[in-house]
Amino acid sequence: MAREKATITLDRGKAAAARALLGVGSTSEAIDVALDQLIHAERLRADIAAYQRTPPTQDEVALASFGDAGGIGDDTDWEALYANDLS
Repeated sequence: MAREKATITLDRGKAAAARALLGVGSTSEAIDVALDQLIHAERLRADIAAYQRTPPTQDEVALASFGDAGGIGDDTDWEALYANDLS
């Protein structure tokens, strides 16, 4: 990915806090991580909004009911089985 210099105005306190939280050495690195997270979050938000607007088609509904899902559930008490791992 090509990088280029940019001049920005920012709050130095926020930049220092971001560097400390992320464990990075430069404000550029912190901004790069922040932009990656923002892009990911906004794409996810847009995807969720799109799914909420569009109901599933009949083919999608049929595909979801394809096959036997009966074997998915079982009577295992997983919480009791892994109780020692949770404490």
